[in-house]
Amino acid sequence: MSQLSERPEKPVVGVSMPHESASLHVTGTALYTDDLVHRTKDVLHAHPVQVMKAHGRITALRTGPALQVPGVVRVLTIEDVPGVNDAGMKHDEPLFPEEVMFHGHAVAWVLGETLEAARLGAAAVEVELEELPSVLTLKDAIATSSFHGINPVMAAGDTEAGFAESAHVFTGEFEFSGQEHFYLETHAALALVDENEQVFIQSSTQHPSETQEIVAHVLGLSSNEITVQCLRMGGGFGGKEMQPHGFAAIAALGAKLTGRPVRLRLNRTQDMTMSGKRHGFHARWKIGFDAEGRIQALDATLTADGGWSLDLSEPVVARALCHIDNTYWIPHARVEGRIARTNSVSNTAFRGFGGPQGMIVIEDILGRVAPLLGLDPMELRERNFYRQGQTTPYGQPVTHPERISAVWEQVRANGGLADRKRQIAAFNAAHPHTKRALAVTGVKFGISFNLTAFNQAGALVLIYKDGSVLINHGGTEMGQGLHTKMLQVAATTLGIPLHRVRLAPTRTDKVPNTSATAASSGADLNGAAVKNACEQLRTRLLQVAATQLGAGAADVRIVEGIARALGSDQELAWDDLIRTAYIQRVQLSAAGFYRTEGLHWDVKKFQGSPFKYFSYGAAATEVEVDGFTGAYRIRRVDIVHDVGDSLSPMIDIGQVEGGFVQGAGWLTLEDLRWDTGDGPHRGRLLTQAASTYKLPSFSEMPEEFHVTLLENATEEGAVFGSKAVGEPPLMLAFSVREALRQAAAAFGPAGVSVDLASPATPEAVYWAVQAARGGEVRRDGRTLDAGGEPVRTTALSHA
Repeated sequence: MSQLSERPEKPVVGVSMPHESASLHVTGTALYTDDLVHRTKDVLHAHPVQVMKAHGRITALRTGPALQVPGVVRVLTIEDVPGVNDAGMKHDEPLFPEEVMFHGHAVAWVLGETLEAARLGAAAVEVELEELPSVLTLKDAIATSSFHGINPVMAAGDTEAGFAESAHVFTGEFEFSGQEHFYLETHAALALVDENEQVFIQSSTQHPSETQEIVAHVLGLSSNEITVQCLRMGGGFGGKEMQPHGFAAIAALGAKLTGRPVRLRLNRTQDMTMSGKRHGFHARWKIGFDAEGRIQALDATLTADGGWSLDLSEPVVARALCHIDNTYWIPHARVEGRIARTNSVSNTAFRGFGGPQGMIVIEDILGRVAPLLGLDPMELRERNFYRQGQTTPYGQPVTHPERISAVWEQVRANGGLADRKRQIAAFNAAHPHTKRALAVTGVKFGISFNLTAFNQAGALVLIYKDGSVLINHGGTEMGQGLHTKMLQVAATTLGIPLHRVRLAPTRTDKVPNTSATAASSGADLNGAAVKNACEQLRTRLLQVAATQLGAGAADVRIVEGIARALGSDQELAWDDLIRTAYIQRVQLSAAGFYRTEGLHWDVKKFQGSPFKYFSYGAAATEVEVDGFTGAYRIRRVDIVHDVGDSLSPMIDIGQVEGGFVQGAGWLTLEDLRWDTGDGPHRGRLLTQAASTYKLPSFSEMPEEFHVTLLENATEEGAVFGSKAVGEPPLMLAFSVREALRQAAAAFGPAGVSVDLASPATPEAVYWAVQAARGGEVRRDGRTLDAGGEPVRTTALSHA
């Protein structure tokens, strides 16, 4: 086992413990970015000047009326930017636009003594607009060829030959919705300028280093003149990876120009109408199977709704392509990715980062065609699992493919699926207007950033003379428990009790050039960097202890704060060891660093090994559907998930539960709607509050919820043998949607194929039930669409 993966005697990692800020969270004493306003003097408040049109060119912007409003101090416009007027990394997101690109686009910002003064000032700003045609939907973008960014193609094998050899070929289309992040804390920033003109920004950001970089180029300054700190976030889910930068830049610009602190916090409606969401996708596909139901070939085009600017759409589409296979081997594949340009908010990272959008396509295909192949959906999925020695369509060998079957079989056993399926069949036979179904789906999710350069991290660990330890790392805490794990990693590596270690807020003047806390890699990257720094310190301390104990350094162990030499009764307490090291002038601080090894990726060929490893999981979900209304409830969920050797089991189980529920929300409840008519409100987000955008709540939780972490699953080459946990569990929720599909099909004749919308709201389920009741069953060797209808443009003989 590698040094990175090996665990020492009596480790603190692997011990279940609560979140390090749990007591602060539940008592309301945890501080978030906007809480700091009340501790800051003379703060100005920023409010956006939003234009409520989907697309148009600004012909006049008059700020004079705003300055007449009592309490308004300044209006920020494009003329005030000393550096680059852009809030993105692609230089396609003007901070102060001259062309309105979506309904609610902010074209200026008002600074006021109070938020109400700023609001009234923003309302007084006069904007004249020459309206332009707008593209709002994916279908319209595809029809008008409104695209931007790269157009990647992933290819493996020979798809023409694969289809020619297929006994069954199906084609279909599938469009599915995006998702609102709906973090508890909206976007927020607080900027101050000190006496040396140093800009200090408190920001609710997942990527402090990039926030620093964007603010620097807007202000025309160097990065060493900007410091960004993130105390913690009240949720991020990817929505605070790229999108906080512009808001931080507005606050910093205002502070620089006025000399006063500037606070910017979006209210919920502003946050929902101005910030990006999970990309909705359109998929067009063709798939071939052999006579036994094994996938032979796949040809697909995935089109993402990028919104008005690129943001992170290119890597999102790349990851979608890399995950369309999920747990299934596809010997012949050609998958193309496109990014639609629409007049809506610029869509961005969201938990899973394109992985869910790729994986739902293959899961939807298998769910739709299983009845047409005369196979149980579970059996169809099992027949196509990856086996040892097989590679993905982009050329990466699938490591530990046996875990795909291992988690699947454990779910089957834990959930007693065989007995329950018989009980469900009996229930359905006795209840004509209510049906139950049980579905199982799996997950294979690649861990690492697609952009290889992001797979690095730094840390700074300090030991003080009293033996207390302070760690700094580049990851941000958004409630996921990263800081808790880092404390456990540091305590384990140094061999001391957890209470001796404290963690400092994430800030750019302690650890530079950090990557975003994203791609589920926060613990992998930062944990390895913290471990590296602590190992440097431990190596120095072992030399000191060896001298004191009269032994060789290789024979000294530090366990639970006591240094001992092998074969000796002599001991040296941690505090005494540190004091001795200080007196001997031994350095008691260390900067750690880690880079993920073994990654290579050719973005042009779309081939390589972009992921360090794969995380696996399986979920079985039982649902009950009312045939009159389409209303449903989740009766039971059983999950087995692979997190390697867990760093913190309680934290990881919570992440699995939360990810699953958030995924179920995306797939069944959360229905984003825009006004696509030609009236005066064209382009307006209609679901801009919790009253109109339905989120999962206690009533949507499974009545029984069983989560198990896969045992004996050490991941070689990862910190203390652990695996990432943030994103992969979200895709376990595919089992909910597939169970709803099967329940709807149970209202129709045996073998009927059901097309189910996403999100599968009760309304969508109702229409699926109605379609199933009138459904026809077709099962032959002809090319069929996903509804079982013959495709007349293609004629393939039965292989």
